[in-house]
Amino acid sequence: MGQFLQMVFPLDLITLPFMFHALISGTVVAILSGLVGFFVILRGSSFVAHVLPKAGFAGAAGAVLLDINPLVGLVVFALGGALSIGMLGKRGRHDVVTALTLVVALGTGALFLTLNEHYATGAYALLFGQLVGVSLSQVLDTVVLGLVCVLILGVLYRPLLFASIMRDSAEARGVSSRKLEMAFLIVVGLATAVTVPVVGALLSFSLMIGPAATARYLTHRPGKSLVCSVGIAILTIWAALVLGYDTSWPIGFFVSSISALLYGVVRVGASLQKRRVVGKTDAHIRPLDGVVGQK
Repeated sequence: MGQFLQMVFPLDLITLPFMFHALISGTVVAILSGLVGFFVILRGSSFVAHVLPKAGFAGAAGAVLLDINPLVGLVVFALGGALSIGMLGKRGRHDVVTALTLVVALGTGALFLTLNEHYATGAYALLFGQLVGVSLSQVLDTVVLGLVCVLILGVLYRPLLFASIMRDSAEARGVSSRKLEMAFLIVVGLATAVTVPVVGALLSFSLMIGPAATARYLTHRPGKSLVCSVGIAILTIWAALVLGYDTSWPIGFFVSSISALLYGVVRVGASLQKRRVVGKTDAHIRPLDGVVGQK
């Protein structure tokens, strides 16, 4: 692993403490975003994944106002938003409750920022991330929470995949879709608490959705799509780190741009491939149509 990292990253980047912290925390966040994002795309829960980081941001701003650890506010508000969406939403439909959660989160976050006038720098970091400013304690928090989320996903993987693909069949076999939905929303909330301090409330959505959406066009097999989603997320973070270090541009810009670029390229490639296949099919069908017409 160390030799591979040295091939990808210049040696001076790895030996810098802040870059090493950014590499570890960014990799954990990428793995978690790829795993959770796979199910977010599969279940059509992109709106939820967009809202919960905003709820976490409001919680972090409130925690700073009360002079406590921002991670506590992140976890409390993100989980609170997830539970609210799960309990108040209808079966398979959370649009209204999710939209109301977004409005409340943005309003509450604005209130906390107004009450704390000296928090402009911290608010910017929570909105856009501070990947190269992650401390050792934040790295440890990221790793611990990330492991918790991965373990929960490991337990839920098979029933969650079954219910996401064939909901009615899963319920007929005794799988409680309601309980799975609540458990999955809790995982998304925890994943939000992990990703917001590193990549920001505005960019965690792109890292969670972009790689998973791209992987969906690369393969239709769930297992391979999950692996591709994680791999693309890791490569996105690593490329953003290197480009951000070389250009001194915001790393968040590269995270969002690379995610969107990869999705666009793969989407266009899949569309061209589909047209090529349809063209070959038409070429084989037309001569047969002519023969049938003559008869």
